[in-house]
Amino acid sequence: MLNVAVKAARAAGALINRASLDVEALRVGTKQANDFVTEVDHAAEAAIIDTLLGAYPDHGIWAEESGRREGKGRGKGHVWIIDPLDGTTNFIHGFPVYCVSIALMVDGRLEQAVVYDPTRNDLFTASKGRGAYLNDRRIRVAKRTRLSDCLLSTGFPFRPGDAYDTYLKMLGEMLPRVAGVRRPGSAALDLAYVAAGFADGFFELGLSPWDVAAGALLVTEAGGLVGNFTGEPDFLETRECMAGNPRIYGQLVGLLSKYSRCAHHDDRLAPPAASTPPQPPAAGDAPW
Repeated sequence: MLNVAVKAARAAGALINRASLDVEALRVGTKQANDFVTEVDHAAEAAIIDTLLGAYPDHGIWAEESGRREGKGRGKGHVWIIDPLDGTTNFIHGFPVYCVSIALMVDGRLEQAVVYDPTRNDLFTASKGRGAYLNDRRIRVAKRTRLSDCLLSTGFPFRPGDAYDTYLKMLGEMLPRVAGVRRPGSAALDLAYVAAGFADGFFELGLSPWDVAAGALLVTEAGGLVGNFTGEPDFLETRECMAGNPRIYGQLVGLLSKYSRCAHHDDRLAPPAASTPPQPPAAGDAPW
């Protein structure tokens, strides 16, 4: 299944690379303010789905652009979670930080992950219980233990209705305590970089399952931890994500937990704001 996912990611990456040669010619739509989609997103997603269903026609699909379809028969418990182009805003500006993200969830658990960076031909892969790899080389999270030595990555709020003030307070508290904060613009790549030890930690609000599913398995298979800002593992449902090696992760919880919507049970049950689709997973679909 991992090999099929790699084949699908490379097919999508080839489409993306060809389109990147003439970005100005692309048709660009807007799902909402500052949330873009291109014909490449749709073409890449179609190529991924064709490849996956060609091998596993009974499996379910949960994709950013085309939505969700349930599996059937023996494949009912298998769901492929797909972001065909994570970092679309970067892509349409010619900023070369974007990727393809594909994860397989089996009976509620992440089992396979691929994050493919077509601009660098970097392939991050992971299988449950078998470790994480970059271009066939085993990767591990960084070993730093002091937050003051750490380089963190994040994502800025960009949609109407996002918690700008809260985020600025959170960032203001973080900046004096770390060696640096970066905002590359692709959450899937951010998590892959944490898994590879290129960054020591990651935090972001408002993410969708396809943004983080593959990257989350990369991090955990590389020896790190992933969760919401309180440290709990239900980040796919609560739309906030934090990752790092175990020592740094604990320190991030100490700083970020007060900004979490999960700090109180009632907040956790509250629906997401109307301005931040997609919907959280249906009951019973939680991957952990």
